[in-house]
Amino acid sequence: MITNVGDLTTFERFIQLCAGRTAQFLNLSSLAGDCGISQPTAKAWLGVLEASFIAFRLQNFSGNLQKRLVRMPKLHFYDSGLVCWLLGIRTPEQLHTHPLRGQIFESWVVSEFVKRQTNLGETTRTLSFYRDHNGVEVDLIVHTPSHVQLIEAKSTTTASSSLLNGIRRVRRHFKGSSYECSAMAVYGGDHSQSRGDAEIIPWRELHTK
Repeated sequence: MITNVGDLTTFERFIQLCAGRTAQFLNLSSLAGDCGISQPTAKAWLGVLEASFIAFRLQNFSGNLQKRLVRMPKLHFYDSGLVCWLLGIRTPEQLHTHPLRGQIFESWVVSEFVKRQTNLGETTRTLSFYRDHNGVEVDLIVHTPSHVQLIEAKSTTTASSSLLNGIRRVRRHFKGSSYECSAMAVYGGDHSQSRGDAEIIPWRELHTK
């Protein structure tokens, strides 16, 4: 697959466009159009990124909650440093003010869970996100057949109850289901907090959870 990439200049443009879509819904038709390539080529090149462990697709939650869920996957990168480089971000100060800072932070949080699960050889838990047609969403769900952990990623450095708004809305959708539910918000600050129904943890403590 890698050797079949003939136009490296356009392929580089394709990777840059993918970086700009990290933590967003993956629309191959739109991506192909912006890059000036066919949709089959975009699909094949995305396969190259996945086979090379550069990017991956996160699927929407597939449990039966009798909700109309968005079926389009989200695109994420394994390496947030690579995303920054592809977007022209060279310093922490540039990242701090960049309009895609929130998306980059979300991809970092999701990728850390993916890496940890892979490194541990974990096969009993599944990773997904949640988004319905009414816009109710949470960035990541770690779930087993009986338990779901709702995880929201926010790059803000200020811990506030607003970080849990999305989690609480999604949690109501699991009320009355067969799933036991827990929740956690990961943010860009320094102090952990417990808000009764959820934890707010700083990004530096993510690996302890």
